[in-house]
Amino acid sequence: MSDVRHVLVLPDRDAAEEVAGELADRFGIAEEPQLVRDALAGEDDAEDAQWLVVVEDPSGRLDSSALDAFAAEYEGWLEAP
Repeated sequence: MSDVRHVLVLPDRDAAEEVAGELADRFGIAEEPQLVRDALAGEDDAEDAQWLVVVEDPSGRLDSSALDAFAAEYEGWLEAP
């Protein structure tokens, strides 16, 4: 089975950092999620950047709908693969 990567899209850095911190507690993720700033196309203002939390799921055990619901608590969503 190939590695699975989940990408959660969050509205700002604070939300992304909170989500990254909560992932281990809520989903038992061993590996530290990666935070990536995703500037919206054509936007110069850093405040308009979305943040991505990239979660490696090598065993494919994470539930996509649970991750999506979790991200929604922070006004975010799970990016469709």
